[in-house]
Amino acid sequence: MSRIAICAPSTPITRDVAERVTAIAADYPVELHFHEQCFAEDGHFAGDDKVRLDALLECVNDPGFDAVWFAKGGYGANRIAARAVAEMSDAARKKTFLGYSDCGYLLAGLYRARIGYPVHGPMPVDIRREGGDEAVRRALGWLSGDAAGLEPSVDALPTAAFNLMTLAMLCGTDLMPVLAGHVVMVEEVAEHLYAIDRLFFHVTQHLRGVGGLQLGRVTAVPENDRPFGTGAENIARDWCERAGIPFLGPADIGHDAANKIVPFGLARTPGRS
Repeated sequence: MSRIAICAPSTPITRDVAERVTAIAADYPVELHFHEQCFAEDGHFAGDDKVRLDALLECVNDPGFDAVWFAKGGYGANRIAARAVAEMSDAARKKTFLGYSDCGYLLAGLYRARIGYPVHGPMPVDIRREGGDEAVRRALGWLSGDAAGLEPSVDALPTAAFNLMTLAMLCGTDLMPVLAGHVVMVEEVAEHLYAIDRLFFHVTQHLRGVGGLQLGRVTAVPENDRPFGTGAENIARDWCERAGIPFLGPADIGHDAANKIVPFGLARTPGRS
């Protein structure tokens, strides 16, 4: 039985999310522990920086937990990520960390510091999406040692997956890991196509030497006052070509219920670690 701690490094969830996810978890050999901080509110955030940091460290540094599952993205993990990584104990090095979107700041910092096993994948809040039950089951399956939810193109090369905006903000910071030789997968939501173009201009300057780039889903693109004139895939191909980065096609990730599992580094489920 895996014991999984759940905290919210960015924004809060509601108690009904925890109740619905806990009900599904009854079908898996896991024991979920939602930290009370998941429901705290301080303006935009799930508690102020200290509250979020303390809860994260409490979960991470408790040797009784096998994994830390991030409850929700939003915005805020970057404000505490560097300090959190610096204050993690040896207990953190044995844990799986699962989340995506804004939690990519933490996954990146963990991977850079070689702490635990960071993994891009669904979060409890995804239960609120259409088809969200399957997203939650995919994550719980992974945490139980089932690799069925793995992104299908993951193979022998090391991988990493990010929200594109999150990756752009990571570039040049102390949280950015070395990704040479990795297949990097990116996805985005609710950004204009001109912003997608701008993000790829920046990101590709920092990804020279990667094994290749795959593009996940770019969804909920707002309408601009005039058409941009090309789509997200062409934007990605163009900037990859300019930077000498192999463009490897689509990735089955995104801000939706179909979002697949992408381990950082070489794939191995918690049950096989």
